[in-house]
Amino acid sequence: MAENSVVLGMADLLVMPAPVKLITLGLGSCIGLVVFDSFAKVAGMAHIMLPDSRGLRGSEKVGKFADTAVPALIEEMLKKGATRPRIKAKIAGGAQMFSLPGASAEFLTVGAKNVKETKTKLARLGIALVAADTGGNKGRTIEFSTSNWVLKVKTLGKGITEI
Repeated sequence: MAENSVVLGMADLLVMPAPVKLITLGLGSCIGLVVFDSFAKVAGMAHIMLPDSRGLRGSEKVGKFADTAVPALIEEMLKKGATRPRIKAKIAGGAQMFSLPGASAEFLTVGAKNVKETKTKLARLGIALVAADTGGNKGRTIEFSTSNWVLKVKTLGKGITEI
């Protein structure tokens, strides 16, 4: 059976049964988080923009922040038949995209903070992070296929890595 390809936008979060190819474009400081249970044949992806939602009004998309996206993604996985011990995670992104004279360190370290918060949330939920392609200063596009459970990371100027 052919895979359906689904493209997620910024702050989107989605869980789907196999066969599916989940894609998100334009990861700079954002994190592309993939979670999957190959036994239950279900996978999910979130395009995380910021580390945490504290201090923001509740009208934001749950997928926008690491502190809300990670638990929401796991909850959706469990609803679709995954079990927590079998769920594995892969992440990509978290680059430092800009070097602006006079810009605050807070602004420049969003990527690193996104990586840290995503990893922290996964660990707190007992989800194994099995692969990561993070940091640097280049944008990425990712594709996760349930045909082989591989995350293909396309990095600008670097080529394709499979994790």
